Amino acid sequence: MNIDPMVLLVGVGLLSITCQYLAFKVKIPAILPLLVTGILLGPTFGVLDPDALFGSLLFPLVSLSVAIILFEGALTLKFEDLAGHGSMVRNLCTVGAAVTWAVATPVAHYALGMSWQMAFLFGAIVTVTGPTVIVPMLRSVRPTAKVSNILRWEGIVIDPIGALLAVLVYEYIIAVQDAWTHTLLTFGLVLAVGFGLGALMGYGMGLVLRKNWMPHYLQNTAVLTLMLGAFAGSNMLAHESGLLTVTVMGMWLANMKDVEVDDILEFKETLSVLLISALFILLAARLDFGSIIQVGWGAILVLIAIIFIARPISVLVSSIGTGLNWRELGLLSWIAPRGIVAAAVSALFALKLEELGYAEADLLVPMVFLVIIATVVLQSLTSVHVATFLGVRAPAPNGFLIFGGSKFSRMLALELMNKNIPVRIADTNWDSIRQARMDNIPTYYGNPISEHARRTMDLSAMGQVLVMSPYRQLNPLVTYHFEHAMGKGSVLGLSANEQESRASHQVSESYAKKLGLFSESATYGRLASLVAKGATMKTTKLSEAFTLEKYHETYGVRALPLCAIDPNGQIFIYTISHEFKTKADWQIVSLVTPETAEEKAAREAKEEAAKLQKEADERALKEAKQREVEGDMPPATES
Repeated sequence: MNIDPMVLLVGVGLLSITCQYLAFKVKIPAILPLLVTGILLGPTFGVLDPDALFGSLLFPLVSLSVAIILFEGALTLKFEDLAGHGSMVRNLCTVGAAVTWAVATPVAHYALGMSWQMAFLFGAIVTVTGPTVIVPMLRSVRPTAKVSNILRWEGIVIDPIGALLAVLVYEYIIAVQDAWTHTLLTFGLVLAVGFGLGALMGYGMGLVLRKNWMPHYLQNTAVLTLMLGAFAGSNMLAHESGLLTVTVMGMWLANMKDVEVDDILEFKETLSVLLISALFILLAARLDFGSIIQVGWGAILVLIAIIFIARPISVLVSSIGTGLNWRELGLLSWIAPRGIVAAAVSALFALKLEELGYAEADLLVPMVFLVIIATVVLQSLTSVHVATFLGVRAPAPNGFLIFGGSKFSRMLALELMNKNIPVRIADTNWDSIRQARMDNIPTYYGNPISEHARRTMDLSAMGQVLVMSPYRQLNPLVTYHFEHAMGKGSVLGLSANEQESRASHQVSESYAKKLGLFSESATYGRLASLVAKGATMKTTKLSEAFTLEKYHETYGVRALPLCAIDPNGQIFIYTISHEFKTKADWQIVSLVTPETAEEKAAREAKEEAAKLQKEADERALKEAKQREVEGDMPPATES
């Protein structure tokens, strides 16, 4: 079918975005619709032939795309994050990866008839999972926080590590064609250039960013260009050392002191999403399922070994000394879907090995894609049931993400945490985050709607978002982002209270409807003022004796009701349009303002008057009863 190449390229772009949006709406890994689209366009209907479309440019395109993807992944690899999430993550990414490699390699050799070199490369590639597949799965599975964190950080950390392992194996494969002496020299040169040039470029780029020698608007473009330059230059110095170079460069930048990479990471992530989407459609369109059909039952044996043998053993070995129970280990053993990096790296090396004349290279990509399809489909469909059966599925999300780390937000967070309600505070202000961390409140430092937050911030226990920050330009973006992600009515914001503002400065009517948290007068400024004047957070339990009317009588206008908690622990947030019929055994969390001297005197006078009135009433009642008793007695008589 002859279709204009420009139409094909634009069509691939449109389809990739459509697949990403579809995956977002139905809460599935984007890899599934991308894979189906590529297979339909390529092997099924023959509409898309990447080799004919790109010709000799296909190899450079895939190579540069993989370099960008690996560099972006390496930018997320911070050593303190790896250490902070426990020995289980470190073990899975080191010992666990080695176990998977050791199991997959001999099975691929004997079941598929691969040479040992190709089997080692296949085993290295299938060690990686990936956050682009893990994160959507975790949203639907909702495992406990411990399991969720382990799986999320394993996916982030193991991507560049697994790809680096595959690069080294590939370098060994192409080097062993010569004598051992030349092989060792070549292998050593690749390591020296990769680590040396990567560290040098990473340090140099970090120094430029730290000293602000580059204008801010050029930083993202400069980093991308220099990274690609380092990739090409490294390959010129030592054949195929570029992937190692960009991985080391990204890791160095991520861990260099006083170097801010969040903006760079966000730009690279946006570019990576585009490249990943289009690249996966193109790679899936090149699949040749005839090769797998010829292998027959050997492919099934490889899948069984990877899913049911390699993963459980790697989890079990990695868990030694971690204190995880068998239920948590069971779910960790089941969830390990392979993702985009495995597909891209396999396609890249297959193209290179085909050029070098390796006949078995045409089996590498179909087998890796088969592993991706099997793990993603099987685990996406069954993980919820497995987590429920094992009893490690978290309850329905009832926690709160609070955007804005003011003192009021921290007070509310602590009060909710005391009632076992999950809370996380997000803010771009370091001082607010520092104060929250000192109070042992879970935090996220940064923009909560960034791609970094999407991949790393655990929201599995969060059911609502409270927007209580002073950032008037960012608040609407946060509101619409999380309402779209979590559903209508899941985001509440403080009142803007702009009745007297100029029309050009007021928020839109649609956004104004989402405001009104707590009360119409509860603006950011008013809450901050009340806290500064000594207002405190107080929880009041209602009873048959102390009713809601008594609550209002006791506190009056000094109490601003924030939320109500029923006997089952369900929390209800007060808003302008919603008040709740609280009953006995409910609790009301309020911000209570201290009494002024006049209010205290008036209250004490009122209480004294009530006390005197009560005593007078009691005396009058006693006298009335006494008179009644005396009136009912018969008159006295003489004997």
